[in-house]
Amino acid sequence: MTAFRIFLAAMLIAVVVYTVLVIADYGLSPLFPVFFADIGKMAWPGQFNLDFLCMLMMSGFWVAWRHHFSPGGLVLGVLGLTGGAPFLTAYLFITSIQTKGDVAEILLGKTRAAAR
Repeated sequence: MTAFRIFLAAMLIAVVVYTVLVIADYGLSPLFPVFFADIGKMAWPGQFNLDFLCMLMMSGFWVAWRHHFSPGGLVLGVLGLTGGAPFLTAYLFITSIQTKGDVAEILLGKTRAAAR
């Protein structure tokens, strides 16, 4: 579990540093227009963006499902959709500590893990 947490921390740092540098150069305003325009062009950058968007949707859905679609779980699910890797790495890091590294509980949540 320590190696997994180190991996999560490294990913979080890498994405945050990269994002800060991109925002410093380009700002936030072109983010969504460029993202969706690339998808509309039906080329490789758009394919990558569509694939990434699907992964973000799965991330958000999984987090909401893990929390039984409770109001808090729905908020976390939206954060999973919009927050990308920074959200998911932080979420998994915190969850791995809260569950004391129990992988079943990390993946399923406390109730589902206890029922299996």
